[in-house]
This record gives sequence, C-alpha cells and structure tokens, in this order.
Amino acid sequence: MHAIDWLVLSASLIFIVLYGLWKGRQSKDLDEYFLANRSLRWYTVLLSIMATQASAITFLSAPGLAYTDGMRFVQFYFGLPIGMVILSVTAIPVYHRLKVRTAYEYLEDRFNLKTRTLASILFLAGRGLAAGLTIYAPALILSVILDWNITYTNIIIGALVIIYTAWGGASAVNWTHTWQMVIIMFGMFAAFVMILAKLPEGVGLVEATHIAGKLGRLNAIDWSLDFSTRYNVWSGILGGMFLQLSYFGTDQSQVQRYLTARSVSESRLGLLMNGVVKIPMQFFILFIGTMVFVFYQFEAPPVFFNEAETRKISESSYGPEFAELQHAYKEVVQERRQEAEAFAAEIRTGGDGIASGERLLAAQERSQELRNNAINLMKANDDSVDPKDVNYIFLVFVTGFLPVGLVGLVIAAIIAASMSSTAGELNALASSSIVDIYQRIFRSGESEAHYVLVSKLATVLWGAYAIFLAEFASRLGALIEAVNLLGSLTYGPILGIFMVGFFSKRIGGNATFVAAFLAEIIVLACWQFTELAFLWFNPIGCLAVVGFAWLLSLIPGYFRE
Repeated sequence: MHAIDWLVLSASLIFIVLYGLWKGRQSKDLDEYFLANRSLRWYTVLLSIMATQASAITFLSAPGLAYTDGMRFVQFYFGLPIGMVILSVTAIPVYHRLKVRTAYEYLEDRFNLKTRTLASILFLAGRGLAAGLTIYAPALILSVILDWNITYTNIIIGALVIIYTAWGGASAVNWTHTWQMVIIMFGMFAAFVMILAKLPEGVGLVEATHIAGKLGRLNAIDWSLDFSTRYNVWSGILGGMFLQLSYFGTDQSQVQRYLTARSVSESRLGLLMNGVVKIPMQFFILFIGTMVFVFYQFEAPPVFFNEAETRKISESSYGPEFAELQHAYKEVVQERRQEAEAFAAEIRTGGDGIASGERLLAAQERSQELRNNAINLMKANDDSVDPKDVNYIFLVFVTGFLPVGLVGLVIAAIIAASMSSTAGELNALASSSIVDIYQRIFRSGESEAHYVLVSKLATVLWGAYAIFLAEFASRLGALIEAVNLLGSLTYGPILGIFMVGFFSKRIGGNATFVAAFLAEIIVLACWQFTELAFLWFNPIGCLAVVGFAWLLSLIPGYFRE
C-alpha cells in the first residue's frame, strides 16, 4: 500500500482505540461496565446493534458471495423485521422490568439456576467460536496485503480490540460503534462509487445492472420451497425469523446493546429501526459484489483469487498444466469482454440484447468451466486446499484497482467492522461469564470493584481464546455463512427455552432443562446427517424444546418442578 493508505488506516484505528479508552474511563461498577448505566439514546443503541452484527465478515465475505452466487443471501434477513416487532412486544419489557444484566438472569427468575446456566453455557460456546471468525476476517486482509504470518496478524487485531474493550466495557464498546459505523458506511459507499467510475466508457449503472441480471447475479428472490436450498424466501422468513429472534432476543452480545438504553421505548426504537435499516444495508453490500463481478467482465480477473494457492500450484509438478489453463482462461475472458461490450452497447441504444446476451452468457459459462478445472487441478495437487476464494475477491479488487487513500479507507472500514463486532462479543462473553457463572455460582457477595476487575480479566481471556480460534477459521469457506452456521447450532434451543418461559407459565424448569438438551442433540444430528439448510436448524431447535418440554411436563413428579 501507498504511504497515504497507511496514514489513513493507522489514523482510523488509533482514533477508535483512543476514543474507546476515553469514553470508558469511568467504569466503577458492573452496571456501568456492562450496561453504561442504562443511559443511552435509541440512535446510539441502533448503531451499536448494527455494528455488533455487521462484522468485517459482512463487508469482506458478502461481496465475494454475491460475486460467485448472486444476491440470494439477502433473503437471510427477510425474517428480521418480524422478529424485531415480536421482541419489542415480548422480551424488551420483561428485561427492563427485571433490570437484568444478562438475558439469562430472566431464566433463573422464571425457571431455576441450572436452566439459566445451561442457556449461558450454550451462548458462551457458540459466541466464543464466532468471535474467532470476526478476528480472522481482518487478519486475513493484512496478512495478504503485507505477506505477514496470519498468526501474528490475528494477535495484532485481537489485541487492539481487547485494549479498549477490557478497559472501558460497554461505554467504550457502544460509543466506538458510532464512529466505526460512520467509517464503515463512508468507506463502502466510496468503494461503490469508484467501481462505477472504473467501468468502461458508455457502461453505466443501467448497463451494469442488465449485465449482472443476464449472468444470474441479481437472483435476490427464490420462491422455491426446497429445504436443502440454503437461501430462499421461506427459509429467510421462517428460519431467518427464528434465527433473528434468538440472536436479538437471547444472545447476550445483542441483548446487552439494548439493555444500555435509558428506557423501554428507547430500546424498542433502536431494535425496530434495526429491522428497517438492515435489509437495505445488506442489499447494498451484496450489490457492491455484483458490481465487482460486472467490473471483471471488462477487466481480466485471476483464475483464482487466493494468490497464495495459485503460487503454490504454479511451483508444483502441475505448474505447466495450470499455466495452460490460465492461458485458456485469459482468452475466454477476452472474448467475454467483447461480448459484454456488445451487450452493453445494445442495451444503451434501446435494443433487447437477446442475441448478444446469450453469447455473453455462453462466454461466462466457458470461463466458469475453466475456473472449475483450475480449482480441480489445485485440489489434485493438494487435497487440503480450500476451493472457495470468496473471502479474497473484494480484497483483491480493493488493493488492485482503487486509488491511493481510498484503499486505506476501505481497509480501515473492514477492520473497524471487525473491531466493532468483536468488541461487542467480548463484552457480552465477559458479562455472561461473570454475572451468570462467576458471581452467581462461585463468588457471590464480593465488592463491585472486585467484579469489575475480574470482568476486565475475563474480557482479556475471551479475547485470547478468540485469537486462538481464529487460527482455524481459514478452513470454513465463506466466512459470512460459517458464522451464521455456528450460531444456528445453538440459537434454536436457546430461543426455545425463552419461548417456554414467555408463553407457558405451567411448564417448569426441569422439563425445560432436559428438553433443551434433547433439542441440541437433534440440531447437531441434523447438521451431521441431513442435507437441511442451516437456517432450518433454528426453528427445529426451538420447536423441539417447546415440544419436549410440554411432553415432559405431563409426567408427574420431577418434570413438573
């Protein structure tokens, strides 16, 4: 990168860390450390909710996913507005009335200690894994750009987040989220404008959209009822609704964000506005990926975007064969460019583009076939190679084609996104560890100063754990899918516990506790032994808890307590 890019990147990150340290300098008790004294307005809550959810994975992996698979992923969020309305009516008033510090405190009030502890452990297990992914995403950026060892890069990014999160708690997290979202959205909008500016003369947004549509990259809606299809309207609305209900209603990393609000109405407004804003924002991020795809119809892309893997096979015994594939790929890409120019010209002059569009589609299919052959050759050379390069696509475009200064800004936006999400997760992991486990079970009755101190220590330990897990993230394919898959393994049963608590007053804690165990086994079995798309794990886990708890509650004795 140019020196100006380094200046922009460094200034952005230093500002975030110092601002977080300053805003969190006065945390003296747990309410202040974990909940910012319940004093924040709805817009700060909104930005904090969005920043926690929209990690670097969103801005790094989602454009690459759109590049390779189109806009289908936006359907993942179709259940979000429904979920926000339900939570505003059910969960938020209960949490505020009980003045809980974690969502799981409610479960002890409604059921018993062991049910609270089980839900907390399920949260800690799932969110701890996800935190590793949010550190890995920006570490991947720096390791590729600077050719750094990924381990050292994970440590650097993780350490930056740990510093201000451990020091300042929720105040540092929520207030830095505001500026992080400003940097993120400005950087991504600037990247979008530059993509359009770098398209050939005569190819504007209209022509680019037609090209993306012809080549199957505007497939935002899929009405097919196919349970093995990862993203369609039904999985998005039904499966996505259950996932969002669990994430925003029972995941401490999000519950903690709106527990910092000064009132029920402020919490509700922040959550409802998230339901309104999130889908357009995600659509925009995916649309950036489709425009990068269109850009590469006129500019020759690499046959595979992970340069480390292409370098490896080029130096192997398969090198000559791979070089032939690369040469053939370049020829087809050049042909594809000519067809794209012809198609765009016809659209621009008011033509239907049918014949030229079919030729463009045929050229795209030939280039994809050659790309698949290259990937198969890489797998033949090394069966441990990751055949997916979606996490590198947007990164390669940014570093290769954006102007000086903007490269640093976009990378700062992606790293800021990771820091915001990771900070929220570490703060939530620490709060659940201390409030639900340490304070409740092991060391009750200590001073507030003691609990703040061990909370800071817990934040550091969870950060170290996340850095360790980041070492294994490179094998998980598209990061944005991986993090949601990990969540779907535990979110359903957790949501089921809360659903029983909210809507069935006669079912006791023992029945719910056993039902949650059985439901988690079913979810893990679905993951290992079926072809179900992961979004369906959420309603399955939730409904399994509700069903088992109801059946068990019919048995006299233990299960009625």
